[in-house]
Amino acid sequence: MLAKRLNYVNIADLMSSSTPSDASKADLAGRPPRGEEPMYELIELFFFAYRDFVADADRLLEAYGFGRAHHRVLYFVTRRPGLTIAELLEILRITKQSLNRVLRELVDKNFIEIRAGALDRRRRQLYATLDGERLALKLAQVQTRRFALALEQLGDWGLQSAKSFLTAMIDPQKPSSHSTARQEAAKRAGRTQ
Repeated sequence: MLAKRLNYVNIADLMSSSTPSDASKADLAGRPPRGEEPMYELIELFFFAYRDFVADADRLLEAYGFGRAHHRVLYFVTRRPGLTIAELLEILRITKQSLNRVLRELVDKNFIEIRAGALDRRRRQLYATLDGERLALKLAQVQTRRFALALEQLGDWGLQSAKSFLTAMIDPQKPSSHSTARQEAAKRAGRTQ
């Protein structure tokens, strides 16, 4: 005799209780369903590639007392002169509070300047100073060297493949300047969206 009596409402209840779902099959076997296994090798390679890619810039930034957040802000401000604070927040997907300290340090050390908008004086636009442009260029050159060395090993289709892969990694579901960046990258990589 069962200690607990099961109440079945219809045949679907009977079928679902006797046939394990894909999720429970995965749980029973202790591994994910076929085709959904983690790509540990790629995850690890991506981790180490990113670690070394940012380490090159980190060493240079350290001399200025800056970190990766400073690099990201300086990069986008240099690449998009006149970028507003709101646009930068959207690109970086950070809070205003997170940006404030980093931006203040870059402004105080004369790497970025904030100007009132030409059409709407309430809109604050960001511009890299000459020192900011120089530092952004040094950082880009350091990281470009690493890309160039890696791409050299991949042959003729290396750059195209790298662009396609990285573009595909950008989340298409999040509308923002990020989407614009994804579309711009796709155009540069020879794809249209």
